[in-house]
Parts: sequence; structure tokens; C-alpha cells
Amino acid sequence: MKEKILSSGAEAEIYLKGEYVIKKRIKKSYRLKEIDEKIRKTRTRLEKRILEKAKKIINVPEIFKEESNDYEIKMEFIPGKKLAEDLNKIPIKEQIQIAKKIGKIVGKLHKNGIIHGDLTTSNIIYHNSKIYLLDFGLSKLDGKIEDKAVDLHLLRQALEAKHFENYDKLFLEIKKGYSKENKEECEKVFERLNQVEKRGRYKHG
Repeated sequence: MKEKILSSGAEAEIYLKGEYVIKKRIKKSYRLKEIDEKIRKTRTRLEKRILEKAKKIINVPEIFKEESNDYEIKMEFIPGKKLAEDLNKIPIKEQIQIAKKIGKIVGKLHKNGIIHGDLTTSNIIYHNSKIYLLDFGLSKLDGKIEDKAVDLHLLRQALEAKHFENYDKLFLEIKKGYSKENKEECEKVFERLNQVEKRGRYKHG
């Protein structure tokens, strides 16, 4: 069966093979072989572990451990387009509903100690009124308040860059959804988010 490449990044290549997606971590020739293998193996195992944990609380691709190896993850293919491509085409009322759902999803992740690490609309699929999060390659467990604030900051940057017409309204809804799911931490996270954004403005000012 032929493999169709879906995306290729610095760390991994993602292929579509039939009804499945295969994520392969790329060899790095500049690293010693033993170190490279250890890094790729450790990161792949962690991503599998986080996907398994996330699957219990939000919509993410299901993984097939028995058919994966130390450097690959075999996952179900989620149909639909990425929000980066489709969000601007959706009526504003529906965009607001989607934003609130995203906020709830991120709040659930953070409440359960999961940091996504690359939270952009390019890693979100909206299909049949459901939100799916993709690509946990940079994710980690037991994140600090700073990590949670940075997750939200990345999401806000993505909205401002690709969905600027309504990004203020959408991010407000994301914060509302987040607050409902992560009540205990939301104020601390939002306070740290303000600090993160001030640092960004200072660096680029």
C-alpha cells in the first residue's frame, strides 16, 4: 500500500497509509547514533503516553500500539480540514461556539497536567461538530503555570496571524471555555499569560 506524505517537519514526517496515519521520527545525522536513537525513542514513547492519557478526556487520534515501533506511531486518520484552513469560512456565530469548545478542551488538558506545546489552529481539526487536537510531538506532562500560559499564548498568536478579523472575540470565548474547565488555575494562568505577552512585546518593541 502506497504512503502519501501529509506533512514533513524538523522532527517527524507524517504519512497517510490507507485508513491510518503514521508518524515517523526522523534520524538526525549530526547526532551520535546511540544518542539519536535514545532521543527519538524517548520522545516517541512520551508522545504515545500523552496521547493515551489525552484520549480519556478529549478527542485525539486513537493510537495502535501493537503496530507501532520505537520510532513510529500508528494512529487513526481524522477526516476534515484543519481549522487554520477553514475557520475563516465559517459563520461568526459558529466560530464563537468553536472557540469556546477549544477553550474547554485546553482547560481539560491543563487541569490534567498535559501541555500541548504547539497549540495552533494548524493542529486542530473540526469535523462533525467535534474538535480534535493533533500533533502532541512537543507535549509534556505536569506542566507549570508558565507552560500553560505559553500554550494559550501560542493559540492567541495563531488566531491573530491567521484569523485576525475576529481574533479578539474568539480568544475571549476561548478564555471563557478554559475558565469553566480549569477553575482553580485559570486566574493564575491568565495573569501569567499577560506577563508572557508583555515580555513578547518588550522583545519586539
